[in-house]
Amino acid sequence: MDRTLESLQHIISQVLPHRDPALAFKDLNVVAMLQEFWESKQKQKGVFSSEGTVVYESLNSPGPPFVSYVTLPGGSCFGNFQYCLSRAEARRDAAKVALINSLFNELPCRRITKEFIIESVQEAVSSTSGSLHDADDPSTSIGAYHYMLESNMGKTMLEFQELMIVFQLLHWNGSLKALRETKCSRQEVISYYSQYNLDERMRSHMALDWLMKDQETPGIISQELQVALRELEETRKAGQELRFYKEKKEILGLALSQLYNDHAVTSSNDDHMSLALSGFH
Repeated sequence: MDRTLESLQHIISQVLPHRDPALAFKDLNVVAMLQEFWESKQKQKGVFSSEGTVVYESLNSPGPPFVSYVTLPGGSCFGNFQYCLSRAEARRDAAKVALINSLFNELPCRRITKEFIIESVQEAVSSTSGSLHDADDPSTSIGAYHYMLESNMGKTMLEFQELMIVFQLLHWNGSLKALRETKCSRQEVISYYSQYNLDERMRSHMALDWLMKDQETPGIISQELQVALRELEETRKAGQELRFYKEKKEILGLALSQLYNDHAVTSSNDDHMSLALSGFH
């Protein structure tokens, strides 16, 4: 643990030389530190646009506990994991979680290397019914995973997760299964979707898919939304990366909004969620 802390402090001294590494995680202005960190990272990459902006989102709440999310450039998302008595405290706590993960992501052990790929494939094989021979066959799930890792050699784990989010959502949405039924190979699917970022257009398409599912199984959107909210809350309290669960919530919220559009055109997504999930808590 001491070595990890020393490594994180070394990264701070490199990226933010004017900051005292020893005080990094005690600094009340951790929000500014997180912004500085990512601005510095983007300048190193030659990015000088709004892509380098750290975005905060606070949930509406009449009182504590308050919840705040922070989305980093690239899409990774974190939230406060402590019980916060104010919105400002929740924002600082979310920024601290994001800063620690951002710094940890800079460590050499968080980059995809040949050694990392070998270990990851072996772990995947041990947790499934596959074999190491499958790693060379892109038509298998192990082979597809191996192909994706190889295609992202040198990237950090946060960068890899940002790519994987699309495939996680496609798998959750049932789209990957539908594509396999059209005889598309896993390699073709990976090559195709690797070119796309998760945007409003893709979210809208997924929301439409859930509307179709709700026609076949009435109430499934509300049920899935309850699951997504529970997963999001549990993952936030564990201090882990949240984007997959937050995207599920947004997509299902959009689908639910469209589902109730005929009944309350002017209602917000949050109003619809409250109507359908009044008993969630």
